[in-house]
Amino acid sequence: MDVLHNLNEAYKNERDKVNENASQIMEAIKTPPQVQEKVEFQGHYPGAAGILNALKDMQDNTNGGYGGAPKFAQFAFYEFAIEQILEGMIPEEYGKHIIESIEKMLMGGIYDHARGGIHRYAVDAQWKVPHFEKMLYDQAGLLRLLVKTSLIYPSPIILDAQIQTLEYLRKEMLSDNGYFHAAQDADSEGVEGLYFTFTHDEFKDIMTKEEELAEKIDDLIKWFGIEEAGNFEQGLNVISLQAKFKDEMYTPENWNIIRKARNLLLEERKQRIPPMTDNKGVSAWNFMLISALVDMVQYSKIESIKASASKLLQDSLEGIHKTFIFQDDESELSQLFTSTTRKDHVPLFEDYVNFCEAELRVYELSANKVFLQNGLETLKYIFKQFFKDDHLYTRSIEFNDHHEYENIHVQLYDQSYKSSFATYLLLIKKWQLVDADLREVEDKMSKLIDNLTHLSLQNPLGYGETLRAMVYPKEAFKKIEVPKSWLRDNKLIDLFTHFSSRFVMHYHEREDGFEICNFNACEFKGLEFSEFQGIFKPTQENE
Repeated sequence: MDVLHNLNEAYKNERDKVNENASQIMEAIKTPPQVQEKVEFQGHYPGAAGILNALKDMQDNTNGGYGGAPKFAQFAFYEFAIEQILEGMIPEEYGKHIIESIEKMLMGGIYDHARGGIHRYAVDAQWKVPHFEKMLYDQAGLLRLLVKTSLIYPSPIILDAQIQTLEYLRKEMLSDNGYFHAAQDADSEGVEGLYFTFTHDEFKDIMTKEEELAEKIDDLIKWFGIEEAGNFEQGLNVISLQAKFKDEMYTPENWNIIRKARNLLLEERKQRIPPMTDNKGVSAWNFMLISALVDMVQYSKIESIKASASKLLQDSLEGIHKTFIFQDDESELSQLFTSTTRKDHVPLFEDYVNFCEAELRVYELSANKVFLQNGLETLKYIFKQFFKDDHLYTRSIEFNDHHEYENIHVQLYDQSYKSSFATYLLLIKKWQLVDADLREVEDKMSKLIDNLTHLSLQNPLGYGETLRAMVYPKEAFKKIEVPKSWLRDNKLIDLFTHFSSRFVMHYHEREDGFEICNFNACEFKGLEFSEFQGIFKPTQENE
């Protein structure tokens, strides 16, 4: 109320100053970020090892992550790092810090240990106390990161977080219409975090309901960091796990105890008044989640996780398409609703980019050409509708000719979630291998890409998705073309985990024959699946 009162007084008594400030803000929004000083480097965009070396002094070697409070999960940056570890491009000392950072984040209170899913950010450097709101886009980022991390480090907390988060999405975020809700509030009964936290006595009473856990009560209090005075407000405790006791917790017996304790906490929470769910559907966020679920199906080596992700994808794909895609009577083209509550909104860049990524990822797992056509045509549509005079705009130019919004440029950096422009750039770079017309798109964005290059190198942590798009030289992108029958006969399923994110899957109708090609030539050709398999899996591994 004080803020509202002060704003009202300023508007009444200092109207000229308010108008001047508003104009300055609008000009800042309209002005794209510009490089003041270029970063000098030789040859192609710097490699992952050099980028992480430049961030060495920012590493929080005690708590994981970079810098101090508040701490955000920065999913795109960590996904970039994990992908580069998988490629063998990061020295062990930096790779170790990345893995430990992800693990400590999952042990912190920023992760919901009872239900699964991740909160927005931690207010402290230890990842312990979160802002308790949960956003759908964060769950998408979490799943993408964890399934790739599990290829390197399949620890119990990495695997369980995937299982729990998929269950959380199914139980609490999937609407009856098949799309996913946008978010859940931080507050319940007017108190932030009340639903998620427990007093020391409450925690002890819950754990002692089962004899097996009652015998381990002292360990549980220690492992979960429960304090008599509380580690949060009003004597309440945020549930987290203490990384310093990891070796104790990671035994099969003790981790089973932790799982049971988490389940008991969840059952107790079900008796409480939960935070409100924002049940609108947001187009871009739903398509982000589709891509994340495809990643889960492709990269998980745990059959139960793969099956759970596949089922959730099947249960939501049709509903998401029906909810957010509509036929525009005037243009006779399909368009996207921005959200279930803003169906008359002008087209947004991020909606179409995330739609493209989702369609193309689904094609790579299904070989259904409808998804391929949707994705490739929309990549070109985006350039036509949102690009003008060397700039991309957040809202479609065609719909904005009489609006000042035309001058609001697409943000190049990662904000709450990965940069839509960087995702678009990565898609353009990859899918040129299938559709040569996309090469012209990249050429025409050269000034924007050059600007992005130097901005991202000045602040790599804020440009994780850009790092994913830029770090690979052109020669690294590969088109893998195989018979559709290999997918239908489940021959490819064991190889999917070997395919880098820089690969593009493309299917043909012939019964045999494969090609692995770059932009200039095909590096491998063959007829039999055994030949193809041998490229990705050594003979000893096959045996």
